[in-house]
Amino acid sequence: MKSKTHLITPEPLSYTRIQEIVDRHEKLALSEESIIKIQACRDFLDTKIASSKHPIYGINTGFGSLYKKSISNDDLTKLQENLVMSHACGTGDEVTTDIVQLMLLLKIHAISLGHSGVQLLTVNRLIDFYNEGVYPVVYQQGSLGASGDLAPLAHLCLPLLGLGEVYFKGTKRPAADLMRKFNWEPIRLQSKEGLALLNGTQFMSAHGVWSVLKAFKLMKLADVTAALSLEAYDGRIEPFDDLLHQIRPHPGQIETARNIRAILDGSELIHHPKAHVQDPYSFRCVPQVHGASKDTLNYASQVVLREVNSVTDNPMVFPDEDKIISGGNFHGQPLALVFDFLAIALAELGSISERRVYRLISGQRNLPEFLVSNPGLNSGFMIPQYTAASIVSQNKQLCSPSSVDSIPSSNEQEDHVSMGANGATRLVRVADNLERILAIELFAASQGLEFRRPLKTSPYLEEFLLRFREAVPLVDEDKMMYREIESAIQFIRQGDFA
Repeated sequence: MKSKTHLITPEPLSYTRIQEIVDRHEKLALSEESIIKIQACRDFLDTKIASSKHPIYGINTGFGSLYKKSISNDDLTKLQENLVMSHACGTGDEVTTDIVQLMLLLKIHAISLGHSGVQLLTVNRLIDFYNEGVYPVVYQQGSLGASGDLAPLAHLCLPLLGLGEVYFKGTKRPAADLMRKFNWEPIRLQSKEGLALLNGTQFMSAHGVWSVLKAFKLMKLADVTAALSLEAYDGRIEPFDDLLHQIRPHPGQIETARNIRAILDGSELIHHPKAHVQDPYSFRCVPQVHGASKDTLNYASQVVLREVNSVTDNPMVFPDEDKIISGGNFHGQPLALVFDFLAIALAELGSISERRVYRLISGQRNLPEFLVSNPGLNSGFMIPQYTAASIVSQNKQLCSPSSVDSIPSSNEQEDHVSMGANGATRLVRVADNLERILAIELFAASQGLEFRRPLKTSPYLEEFLLRFREAVPLVDEDKMMYREIESAIQFIRQGDFA
């Protein structure tokens, strides 16, 4: 089946559109409007350089604290190529190809807005990389999140010069091999292009987009697992009454209570007479805790999307206003702060989830200890709770904020940095950890619900459990359960919880 094509235009990208482009394997192409804007900006820049008698930062000067060094017109291409090569100093783990794919998409979108001064040829080559599935090898460590994501973006752009390494069809290869395969000539960078490619926040933004999209899904799942645990624990529905939340009208709180009521609609269990008059906070306060995390996600997602649709390199070129302005749009502080905030919000969802798992295995409310029929001979779900607790503890450690740190660089020309790149990679780890914790809760809650039979939960959850049981069977006696936990994780990754 032929892939659809997404036309790059100045129109803002939305999360829905980004998800569609990736999921549908859409190709990219420049719209006529974007072609005109890119070319007009480049033409203006060339004219300005030719006519100007004064140095223009990063175009005919050195970079950072070397801004006082003037560069001759004959060396402008060499200046930009040196910039890309010298800044490719990333290290650590490799960035996953799905996030590198997002980096390419977001970089192409940003430099096509007509303020970066890049060549049309350069943009089209990045589009070639994207369309052919050529993903540069990028490393997680090296960016201060201030002068843009210099080191990671240098690695992203090395293959434009025929340098560095790439992944193609799952195999790591020298970029030069792919250049020969596709008959691509190395790009000869023009004035400012190296800066336009390296100054920018696309490393941070791509991690942010990936995390936000995952968080949207996990927020929905957290409500499902909480409802399932509530049923397994024989919990009460009163804390989810809309009257309660209308007098403390935080949007996420109201939404969560509404979600739980909808998920449990038609349940026999939830309306079965209760021997207890109140539930622990991990059940009773689900609307307040989940809701606060939802509100955090909504705010963070707005900031990330605003960044995606911004121009964040330097200097900025304004052809219509006849200006080239050097500023600080590359500074990652807006992202750094919300990455820290969102990581905490996701960690809290994991924290309350683990507490629900603990309640389910503790032998309360007529559930057997450790959710197994013959405890003692069987340890049952004792250790899945340990595993969840371990991951929750790791998330707490990961949530020490990155944005409060700053180490000056470039001879203190760059004397305040955001460290948002560290926050970005850490946020991905926290989101992955939350997914694992929710998988363990789902595993435990589905087991616990079997001890409430023959009573049934809601039609929605009964259908959900049927699908889950196809992937993860009931545990009758002790077995190696790491496979079931992994199957639960895969069930979550492949599922739709709308």
